[in-house]
Amino acid sequence: MRILVTGAAGFIGSHLAEHLASSGHNVIGLDCLIDNYARELKEINIKSISEKGCKFVSCDLAEDDLSSVVKDVNAVFHCAAQPGLSSVASLDDYIRNNVIATHRLLETVVDTNTVHGGFIYISTSSVYGARATGNESTETKPTSYYGVTKLAAEHLVMAASRQGRIDACSLRLFSVYGPRERPEKLYPRLIECILQDKEFTLFDGSNDHYRSYTYVADALAGMVLALENMSNCNGEIFNIGSNISITTREGIRIIENLLGRQAKFRVTPTRPGDQLETRADIEKARNILGYNPTTSVLEGLSQEVNWFRDNNIHDGTN
Repeated sequence: MRILVTGAAGFIGSHLAEHLASSGHNVIGLDCLIDNYARELKEINIKSISEKGCKFVSCDLAEDDLSSVVKDVNAVFHCAAQPGLSSVASLDDYIRNNVIATHRLLETVVDTNTVHGGFIYISTSSVYGARATGNESTETKPTSYYGVTKLAAEHLVMAASRQGRIDACSLRLFSVYGPRERPEKLYPRLIECILQDKEFTLFDGSNDHYRSYTYVADALAGMVLALENMSNCNGEIFNIGSNISITTREGIRIIENLLGRQAKFRVTPTRPGDQLETRADIEKARNILGYNPTTSVLEGLSQEVNWFRDNNIHDGTN
């Protein structure tokens, strides 16, 4: 199958592109390389997916011509997005890179009429808001630009499916972590600060936040199952994550134990829009897809620490 993976220079997208290529698919990895973090890390990911046989294309979904990129593509994983909570990115950035980019890609794919294997939109638990603990029918109450625009883009995809224009589904991922994770996320920042004996900035109250941390391999398993079961997934939304939550405090202690060092903390004011509790209700994914995450947080964080050390990742360079 010829598969397009958007956001292929990023954390999840690069892992997915490699996995699909290793499974024998013809993979096109697309990314516009926005400057939300060090380009050097993205170039490491591009090199890695290229070595696995993926074709990489630099392309901006929000403004470039997409017809040649999607030509003869049979399935799409749309991972690209303006991610997370950012004090730098504006609402316009989130609208451009999440809503407009998704709309342009979706319309081009529909017009091309070769994507019979499905359009799989990679959404987020942030659409639920401060507490993401219910099933897929739970009311969405996003509290951030990220959550709002990812939900808007999800609606565009699901509307196209309901109209019969394309087979599509949405996967709401819960706090994916592991090797290559974005450097501003909790665990990469914590690992770097401990190894470099720097203060770690902790948002006030976040020690008690609960997170449904999902190891990247378990997230990929859910994504591939959606592709393999598109006939049962069309028009559906699935939570993909772990149904086990831990506090930020517990996660920090695991990292400290793995590194054999204690973190130095500097507490800053609460971050607006942050989630207070997430726990993935994955019964629907279990029943329809056979989804079953198996990686414990200890196992997953051990892999992330090992990758960090093996690649000597510090301040965006290796």
